[in-house]
Amino acid sequence: MRARQKLKISFATVSSAVALVWVVNVAWPGDSLIIAEPLIVSSPFRYERDRVNRRETLSHVFARHNVIGAELVQLLEEAEGLNPRRTRVGMAFDFRFLIGDTVPNRVMFRVSENRFTRLDRGVAGVWRGSRVPINWSISREHVQGTINSSLWLAVEAAIDDSVLPSRERRKLIVGLADDIFGWQIDFTRDVREGDEFRLLFERLESSEGDVRFGRVLAAKVETQGRENSAYVLPDEQGRNSYYDANRRSLRRAFLRSPISYGRISSNFSRRRFHPILRVRRPHLGLDIAASSGAPIRATADGVVGTARRDRGYGLLVTIDHAADTETRYAHMRRIARGIRVGTRVVQGQTIGYVGMTGLATGPHVHYEFLKNGRHLNPRSRISLGDGTPVPAALRGEFESVMREFDIGLEGGELATETSM
Repeated sequence: MRARQKLKISFATVSSAVALVWVVNVAWPGDSLIIAEPLIVSSPFRYERDRVNRRETLSHVFARHNVIGAELVQLLEEAEGLNPRRTRVGMAFDFRFLIGDTVPNRVMFRVSENRFTRLDRGVAGVWRGSRVPINWSISREHVQGTINSSLWLAVEAAIDDSVLPSRERRKLIVGLADDIFGWQIDFTRDVREGDEFRLLFERLESSEGDVRFGRVLAAKVETQGRENSAYVLPDEQGRNSYYDANRRSLRRAFLRSPISYGRISSNFSRRRFHPILRVRRPHLGLDIAASSGAPIRATADGVVGTARRDRGYGLLVTIDHAADTETRYAHMRRIARGIRVGTRVVQGQTIGYVGMTGLATGPHVHYEFLKNGRHLNPRSRISLGDGTPVPAALRGEFESVMREFDIGLEGGELATETSM
């Protein structure tokens, strides 16, 4: 009996084995076996980006991602740098979700050029905020060119969009004209076709791919055969100061012009034909044409003596400076906020905006310069003062900087990249 059972079991086992061999070799031959693809999970998260649309509040954006009610209120309390009442259209938010979840476990948004705010969702839907810095790398860029019509157009043409976008190129050019050579060069009249320039400047690129202009490190601009040089050297407070090849500061007591990139439409004259009154009379200042609304800046430190409408001058601001010197700025469209009699202003501060109030045929600023009550031609270099020398404690550093930057101005290799 037992032998018969063993025989049945053996026969069943052999039958199963034969069937398995048939299945493997006949039903699915070796070259066509079904093999499942391995399941690979590349990330446990999914990401969504959303923006604030017109006529929307933050609640609309977060509701689309299931953050609502008391949880939204608590999230906003942790969201440093986010004002629900002043959220701009187009502001972007990045939401991160665990696969399968409908509520995000992380939200990030940009607060400034240098920082993100990150919000992480913990247990029971409690959010916690933190700061995430944005890293910037700094490289040094060299550019040179020839001026055909203006420095502005020449620099624009010499720097490619991939190096600096147009907005950042404008910052470079304005800084070059105002903050560096604003005391030495009148770019409306001193530059001639064929003049050359060389620039060494910093280019900043963020970990997010943003590009911006840093600062000019060194520059050489030719004006009618005369070379004007500038080298940056931070002072004791870390502010950028510029000195020339003669080791003297480029900063002077007075700026050459009260506006950037204006065009002199009428010169200083003792007997000019007035375009409105149609008579010859003294024109004891410069008329500098510019677009309406362009900012007008104080050419030196001082105290406001007049800020009012004054007949032919239109809206007028006068500033009293040291050594019995006065400057006048006329035909303003409007006077800047906070500028009134007795206000102390600093060189370069905006005191008003270009207009054509009073006796004027077009938008411009009428600029006068008086010494001891006597009108002087504002174009005169006599009134600008002398630059101070490099401080004794910084002379060794400046000599080293000047040698290094001269190599860069010639296109030589420098240490090109750092981070901030």
